[in-house]
Amino acid sequence: MPQRANGWIVSVLGAGSLRVKESQLLPGSTSSVLYRVTLEDEGEADEGGAGVMEAVIRLYDNESWLRMEPDLAQHEAAALRRAKLAGLSAPRLLGADPDGAACGLPAVLMTLLPGRVNLKPRDMRSWLAGLAQALAGIHAAPAEEFRWTHFPYSDIANLRAPGWTRCPESWSAAADFVKRRRPTFVPRFIHRDFHPANVLWSGDSVSGIVDWPNACIGPAGADVGHCRLNLAELYGVEAADLFLELYADVAGAQFSYHPYWDLLSLFDGLDDQPPQVYVGWSAFGVTDLTAELIQERLEHYQTSLMKRLEEDGKWE
Repeated sequence: MPQRANGWIVSVLGAGSLRVKESQLLPGSTSSVLYRVTLEDEGEADEGGAGVMEAVIRLYDNESWLRMEPDLAQHEAAALRRAKLAGLSAPRLLGADPDGAACGLPAVLMTLLPGRVNLKPRDMRSWLAGLAQALAGIHAAPAEEFRWTHFPYSDIANLRAPGWTRCPESWSAAADFVKRRRPTFVPRFIHRDFHPANVLWSGDSVSGIVDWPNACIGPAGADVGHCRLNLAELYGVEAADLFLELYADVAGAQFSYHPYWDLLSLFDGLDDQPPQVYVGWSAFGVTDLTAELIQERLEHYQTSLMKRLEEDGKWE
């Protein structure tokens, strides 16, 4: 971790006798780098006390992401404040260096949450129910007066079937649907990157939700769709469908499902290159996936979404 960041952390926490004892790169750091930081209070240590505390710092080192969204650190800081006000199980903001003047890179300092990522649940239904409950809690938070709003990552006007698919006609029909059938929605506070690797567990209970720089006001369906896409890749369509069922049960009348958001999430991030295994999953013990299996599952998931459109009568 950069020495400048060490000094900034100590200054933010406001204790002259603190020093950074150790920093450890956290697993799953892909789009930015996160360090678990252990600090020692030398004054307390001299007096025989424990004198140790821990925090997490995110350093935004992804130049392409910063070019698109130069206010990432400011955005995450605001999202963490909103999450705290709503009583959500999110890290507490300790400080932010929005332009990197102090750290050399834009940075956010936050508390370390208890728990760990669990991508190999013993009881899939119970685990999915925990994810659903956590996501519904986010969507129940107040949605007013937040600067950032949802936008698609895809260029919708130019969507087309990916070059690797074995079913180009079906994908082309899906692309045409996304171009012309955007549904109305009730604005919610959404995480925007809710998936299993961003949820922490202590035992069989969710202990925290991390990675908030994409939080915004938008459709609950965008969060549901993004999580379902990850579940379909990790475990198959059946897990994604069960999550939808469980989320709808806990969200109740505030949620009105529309396959549009699933399809938009499916196209977000895809291109003509064959899909690959997300590199962050291996850091959490998922090592049995292959690119071929991911492609097969995406084809199956897309087919299931088109079937839902027909069955739900939302094609036209």
